[in-house]
Amino acid sequence: MVKDFQHFKGNDLSRSEKIQRKVVDLLLESKLPDSKRESSIVWELKHSSGCLQIGRILAQKRNLNMEIAELACLLHDIYVIVEGKYEEHGKRGAEIARNMLEEFGDFTSEEISIITEAIAHHSEKQIHSNKPYVELVKDADVFDCSLYENAKGGYSLHKPKEIYEGYAKRTMKVRKELGLNEEEAFRE
Repeated sequence: MVKDFQHFKGNDLSRSEKIQRKVVDLLLESKLPDSKRESSIVWELKHSSGCLQIGRILAQKRNLNMEIAELACLLHDIYVIVEGKYEEHGKRGAEIARNMLEEFGDFTSEEISIITEAIAHHSEKQIHSNKPYVELVKDADVFDCSLYENAKGGYSLHKPKEIYEGYAKRTMKVRKELGLNEEEAFRE
């Protein structure tokens, strides 16, 4: 039987679609206004969606499980989505994600561990690991951010030089992997 493409309506959503819907609902129903957030709700909607899509593409290129990749990318900033702050958001977000995935009850402990490990370590972009989902989330995050206007100025102003250079190298590596121009890491 072929499943109908339902645009996130109805009760026949996949595991991933349920979590995607939950994240959007958290943002749309948030009582925390933009004035109390470090990023806007619009940014969080766009960035979580952008990272999810980039994660899907990179998972296919790297022969990784697309559902695990998209969920790790979607939830990488869940602490920011819920609390509006970036301080230690990877580690703090991993616990929120763990609770969310366990609450849904459809995920194995191994799947939850892979997803939460990627979330916990996604901010460590200057560190390269042999963990494919950790690296995928780092790559999807920095690549998505690189595509927004003024990304270069934002990163160069707010990141120490060595961190900025690490982000640039990571972005150029992803651009090469995707067959894109590698000369400019960030959009001006």
